[in-house]
Amino acid sequence: MGLGVFGSVLVLTFFFKHLASQQPNTDEYFVSEFLKKMGLTSPSKVYNFSSSDSVCSWKGVFCDAKKEHVLELKFSGIGLTGPIPDTTLGKLSKLQSLDLSFNKITALPSDFWSLTSLKSLNLSSNKISGSLTNNIGNFGLLENVDLSNNSFSDEIPEALSSLMSLRVLKLDHNMFVGRLPSGILKCQSLVSIDVSSNQLNGTLPNGFGSAFPKLRNLNLAENNIYGGISDFSGLNSIVTLNISGNSFQGSIMSVFVLKLEVLDLRRNQFQGHMSQVEYYSTYNWSHLVYLDLSENHLSGEIFTNLNNSMNLKYLNLAHNRFTRQKFPQIEMLSGLEYLNLSKTSLVGHIPDEISQLSSLKSFDVSMNHLDGKIPLLRNKHFQIFDLSHNNLSGPVPSSVLENLSRMKKYNFSYNNLTLCASEIKPDIMQTSFFGSVNSCPIAANPSLFKRRDNDHKGMKLALVLTVSMIFALLGLLFLAFGCRRKHKMWEVKQSSYREEQNISGPFSFQTDSTTWVADVKQATSVQVVIFEKPLLNITFADLLSATSNFDRGTLLAEGKFGPVYRGFLPGGIHVAVKVLVVGSTLTDEEAARELEFLGRIKHPNLVPLTGYCVAGDQRIAIYDYMENGNLQNLLYDLPLGVQSTDDWSTDTWEETDNNDGIQNVGSEGLLTTWRFRHKIALGTARALAFLHHGCSPPIIHRAVKASSVYLDYDLEPRLSDFGLAKIFGNGLDEEIACGSPGYVPPEFSRPEFESPTPKSDVYCFGVVLFELLTGKKPVGDDYTDDKEAASLVSWVRGLVRKNQTLRAIDPKIRDTGSDEQMEEALKIGYLCTADLPFKRPTMQQIVGLLKDIEPTTS
Repeated sequence: MGLGVFGSVLVLTFFFKHLASQQPNTDEYFVSEFLKKMGLTSPSKVYNFSSSDSVCSWKGVFCDAKKEHVLELKFSGIGLTGPIPDTTLGKLSKLQSLDLSFNKITALPSDFWSLTSLKSLNLSSNKISGSLTNNIGNFGLLENVDLSNNSFSDEIPEALSSLMSLRVLKLDHNMFVGRLPSGILKCQSLVSIDVSSNQLNGTLPNGFGSAFPKLRNLNLAENNIYGGISDFSGLNSIVTLNISGNSFQGSIMSVFVLKLEVLDLRRNQFQGHMSQVEYYSTYNWSHLVYLDLSENHLSGEIFTNLNNSMNLKYLNLAHNRFTRQKFPQIEMLSGLEYLNLSKTSLVGHIPDEISQLSSLKSFDVSMNHLDGKIPLLRNKHFQIFDLSHNNLSGPVPSSVLENLSRMKKYNFSYNNLTLCASEIKPDIMQTSFFGSVNSCPIAANPSLFKRRDNDHKGMKLALVLTVSMIFALLGLLFLAFGCRRKHKMWEVKQSSYREEQNISGPFSFQTDSTTWVADVKQATSVQVVIFEKPLLNITFADLLSATSNFDRGTLLAEGKFGPVYRGFLPGGIHVAVKVLVVGSTLTDEEAARELEFLGRIKHPNLVPLTGYCVAGDQRIAIYDYMENGNLQNLLYDLPLGVQSTDDWSTDTWEETDNNDGIQNVGSEGLLTTWRFRHKIALGTARALAFLHHGCSPPIIHRAVKASSVYLDYDLEPRLSDFGLAKIFGNGLDEEIACGSPGYVPPEFSRPEFESPTPKSDVYCFGVVLFELLTGKKPVGDDYTDDKEAASLVSWVRGLVRKNQTLRAIDPKIRDTGSDEQMEEALKIGYLCTADLPFKRPTMQQIVGLLKDIEPTTS
């Protein structure tokens, strides 16, 4: 009897205990309700709500010893969906660790901030939006917080100052704006900070570097934070520093005193000579594993102590302003896996020692001046291989060709290479081997070499083939001769100038909108004149090779005077080749004399004419290649691949899926300052003043506009296309009178107009000056605030007359200089664009006026 009663009591005890555990106001109940309301309502072995098992036994739930309180929840990637409901997780008063990452949670409950015992919080990779409130300061014990990959917006709260125990802060890949809060300086226990890929701006809080003595990892990448390396002084424990994709500037020398293993400074505005780092730094290079300094304004030579970086695996120095130099000695970097030296002014050969880097997976030396042959690279690990836009010659090694199928990306275009492309698809030849010569040996049929009794049959077959080829050639020659007698254009697409050196012309080269024909009977017989290298034997055949037979792939632009192509002439001369296709009224001798005259005109603000060639009826002008684009593209932020008329600065080969694309060395960023825009205006004015007043006879430009102002390698403004109108004699007057929309002086429409004058150039310069100051286009922009304004000139002149000049200033430069100076510059433009030519100042006077308002050096 007694045993029966005892057994009944025991069963009832367990039953009521289970019921109690599922009653409201218990941690097990709150967890169960949370999972049900977040979409996990179907029974499963993991979370079976109908089971009598304790919630504490469920996967991801960790309770205290008495199973009264939930201490830790790990519900990562289990399919939770929607907002976290109130009165669930927010009631777990003893919860210390919460991981809800990789779900589809959209919002936090109002009682979430009562979890004051939390030490670790991971909400990464969800869909939580809205602001992060100051309530986060309630988590005073928090050591690790990860809110990355969500949609948090607004500013990062100052209440971070309450998280005194915080060691890891991850807020990356959200939409936070504003400055990094100064309250973070009180979190001196931080070991890792990651706020990358947000929309933060401004400077770092004062004393940022010295506030974190324990900080090892700092990631500020992909924001718009500005400042200098001095902001990081005091980070004595730093191991990984990534501040890429911001607006930091100044010298990078001081950063190398740190014990860095990973340093990423790409896509900023750092300047200075690399030699400073080499000679003045005590940095221990053996620590370095990852170094990216690409897309800055660094100059000088690539430092030579890289061989001391024995552990270096990643090196990217691409797109800087280094001086011309030979390939750096890196053969000792046996562990190197990634190497990018694109657009670093390398000259000479690629050293054979590069083949010793057996771990190398990515090799990019494109857009340099390298010549010679491709080394015998037998590395089978290559995934990226880019040698494009150099002056390499000779065959592509078979060891390289054999590995193409294993590579993710490769490009050999725009060199003078040869290869056997029998097994390479035509589209790959067009994109990755553009300009290369397909030179396969004639395949011999082995059966023809077998000894047979009927050898005479083989002889007869050979004889028939030979005779057939002779008759075919005679037929082609007869056809060509007949076509010339009928004065028809024979358009031939060459694969290489080497194949047609001994074939009579004419040769025809086409672009999408322009066709020009060079009646050249022998490509090697027409000389190309290079002014500064008269002994250099360059012919029209070299122009064909340098521009891939003036193919569309090397076309940079199609302007008023004709198409422009990019090329590398023998000797590594980087040029832009402008084909003057408009019919000239000058003879060959007169055109040559005029080009010789233009070649002698030198000024720091003029694009140098390097040489010329008279090919058939066409005159070809050869210019120095301008590295940093033209003002029109830079000012109006044209996307990659969109080229304006007369733009021959931008490369068109780069694939559009490349995030980096081809950038203009940060010149776009400099255009956001009044100082730099004034520099462009003054340099352009000096160029025109020299043409008008420093040349005898004076040269009238006739086509001054934003697209004719270029920035060279050192970001100096240079005016192009000067004097070209004279090459055509009087044959271009009608087209010039039409002008470019927005740049046409009023006198051009008057009956008494005869021809352009220096005051016509002054008017056009005034339009360019207005563009620099307002950031608006000459025509096409919206001027709805002034119904009488149909163009930039009429709009700005109206504001000047109303004494409202500040309304015209581009907001991008409003706070970067003196308002008075910018207003005075607008008034100079007002004088330049006067309706009557005699009221306009001379270019000499304009230079003086601009110098009077030149920003002082800070």
